[in-house]
Amino acid sequence: MPELPEVETIRRGLDRLIVGKTIARARHCDSPKSFPNDPTAVAHFLHNARVTAVRRRAKVLLIELNTCYTLVVHLKMTGQLVFVGAERWGGGHPTDSLIHELPDRHTRVIIDFTDGTRLFFNDLRKFGWMKLYPTAEVPNMPFMRRVGPEPLGDSCDSAAFISRIRRRNNTTVKAAILDQSVIAGVGNIYADESLWQACIHPAMRVHALSGEQLAVLLTSIKQVLALGIETGGSTDKNYVDAEGNKGNYLQFAHVFRREGQPCQRHPDSTIQKIRVAGRGTHVCPVCQVLPLE
Repeated sequence: MPELPEVETIRRGLDRLIVGKTIARARHCDSPKSFPNDPTAVAHFLHNARVTAVRRRAKVLLIELNTCYTLVVHLKMTGQLVFVGAERWGGGHPTDSLIHELPDRHTRVIIDFTDGTRLFFNDLRKFGWMKLYPTAEVPNMPFMRRVGPEPLGDSCDSAAFISRIRRRNNTTVKAAILDQSVIAGVGNIYADESLWQACIHPAMRVHALSGEQLAVLLTSIKQVLALGIETGGSTDKNYVDAEGNKGNYLQFAHVFRREGQPCQRHPDSTIQKIRVAGRGTHVCPVCQVLPLE
């Protein structure tokens, strides 16, 4: 699944390309669950609607319309968005659908704009979706009610973060920051990188960490995610940036997929791959010591 930087780079591409355009029509191809919307609502609130903004909440895209409705888009594991007009733009899972003629066998939803340009939602595994909601109701979606604060938002300060993560006191710190109700958008890659930067072992229990350590961890999360956005995301072999090019964050990674290589902070130590919170996890045994409980 894409992490926050990948979705943010896709959001920026959509913001540049479709804001101000008017939707002529939208339809699903062969997968109704990819576009599970009432046809009457689609006719009244999506067709002939103008795109006013493209926003992001956690790993979800929000295409806002002048009808006071929002098209909520979740790419899940293998979703991608491809814009076809004077230029071709692609963001998401890097199948041949990014470059081949569309629609193809992976196309689930087609959105036609009145100027003749089109937006294709392709999804290899059919887990992703586009759902039309009244904009005022979007915050009440079950996912939106559960998700924690945006790590790069002004409201996510150390006091708020510590208060939320302390609710997971008995879990490992990696499991806690992967929990979207604690903080939004952090996935496996950026969790490993943030914990390395903060010199915290991923298997430490939250209750064993001081408030100062947790504050340092939040700073590390913010810095790592900001670098991920700046470099177009990690792709993790599955995602490309908003111009259809693979992101290059992994060129700057300190631990992720660097097992057996020297630690960049302690060259005499080598990065190890272990398992924490059910996930492959990368650590430096010198930087990130697991205290005996």
